[in-house]
Amino acid sequence: MNLDACEINRWELLRRQLNNLDQQHFQNLIQENPDVVVLDVRTQSEYEIEHLPGAIHMNYFDYDLIERFEALDKSKTYLIYCRSGRRSVRVCVLMRNSGFTNVYNMDGGMKAWV
Repeated sequence: MNLDACEINRWELLRRQLNNLDQQHFQNLIQENPDVVVLDVRTQSEYEIEHLPGAIHMNYFDYDLIERFEALDKSKTYLIYCRSGRRSVRVCVLMRNSGFTNVYNMDGGMKAWV
């Protein structure tokens, strides 16, 4: 066994299983498809400072986050973002596991938005 081998962390393994878009492709999808739903999963204070136009705020840390997902239309396309991409990865996994099929993560989050 090679102890020097670099293992891929769990977050990266989860991320690789998702539909990840860079900032430009994320923005293009918003502009080209008026029916997409953009979800901002940051905290309220992060959302208030800056958010994408038309984004729906769903705080990742809220106790009722899963229940709020259940109220969403599973047939729609969802674009998910946070500050750095970590919370959005977790939300995408939760949504996928809840039966959503058209879920996209913005790689790098708002830190990558230019």
